[in-house]
Amino acid sequence: MRFFAIGFGQAGGKILDLFVENEKKRGAGIKLHTLAVNTARTDLMGLNHIPMKDRILIGQTVVKGHGVGTDNKMGAKIAQDEIETILNAIDEKGTHDVDAFLIITGLGGGTGSGGSPVLARYLSEMYSEPVYAVGILPAPEEGKLYSLNAARSVITLLKYVDNLILIDNGAWKFEGASLKESFAKINEEIVRRLAILARAGEPIEEGMVGEMVVDSSEVINTFKGGGISSIGYATSMAETGEKKRRFRLKGLFKREEKGTYDEDKSMKIASLVRRAALGRLSVPCNIKSAEKALVLVAGPPEHLDRKGIEKAKLWLEEQISGVEVRAGDYPTRRTKYVAALVVLANVTDIPRVKQLQRLAAEAKEEVEGAEKSRLEKTLALFDEDIEPLF
Repeated sequence: MRFFAIGFGQAGGKILDLFVENEKKRGAGIKLHTLAVNTARTDLMGLNHIPMKDRILIGQTVVKGHGVGTDNKMGAKIAQDEIETILNAIDEKGTHDVDAFLIITGLGGGTGSGGSPVLARYLSEMYSEPVYAVGILPAPEEGKLYSLNAARSVITLLKYVDNLILIDNGAWKFEGASLKESFAKINEEIVRRLAILARAGEPIEEGMVGEMVVDSSEVINTFKGGGISSIGYATSMAETGEKKRRFRLKGLFKREEKGTYDEDKSMKIASLVRRAALGRLSVPCNIKSAEKALVLVAGPPEHLDRKGIEKAKLWLEEQISGVEVRAGDYPTRRTKYVAALVVLANVTDIPRVKQLQRLAAEAKEEVEGAEKSRLEKTLALFDEDIEPLF
């Protein structure tokens, strides 16, 4: 899956930077166009792996490179005013070999929260490729203003993106870790999921042949229809040691032993997929409300199993509301783990979104009430006989 990935704002830039670093370390050779966009110069300078030529500072005449704080309305206005700068940068890098656009952004702040819906609108109007967004929801304890920003951003993004993949900061708490450490770990979890998704349909390592290939068109069909998606992920260490060596010598054990081993491998794959679907999702949701699903299993080829993937696919078909479940594998020797990715597409029962709506409504009421009260108190300082100019 060839993405043109755009990190918009501080959170989006950090995640994209980590994604680029991850791909360099793995040497997977996945083709990836990248762009980091921000109103804060220091955030752009803090990136380590995105080339300088792929970093765009916008809003210099308005905020002088200092960012927009949590004002996502200003973030949207700046993005609108400078959309040509961003689009020109995208055109210069080229889009002829791109399967989809991927906008990565935090939804609670100002620049990414406000600017990413503007960019999504123009990309959807100008290009035939689908536009996806990975949006990071603020935790409830980050404050109601962040929830209000996120609600505004989500509502607007859903109008223009082909799918919105949500990540809930509030559901990803790490015991004993500071806020900064937790955010860093959350970013790593996001990148792990994106890395597996980027493998779909890409050239496999020499000598590696997938039994069930998932190409980019199947990913696109899974996300088609709009709405919100959640991603699950689980890993297990690839089995090593005497048992692995014994079963590799296929001519030296009985047929029934081989059958037992194959069944064991099949069950492990099916179990791993269930863990991914029922474990810690990117945004907690009711799996039964998913319209579609996608399963992608990656790992050393001898630890992948077609029957296991087919079992997992049948199980998932029984769990979701729809009937479209796609599944495949990605064999690789660049890891000692077997990883399962489960995309639950177009989910509708998401408790966190309902909570976000409530907090946003409360925030809006409090902000409007505070502004009215402040104006009344200020006017009360003046004599009633003094009339305003108009």
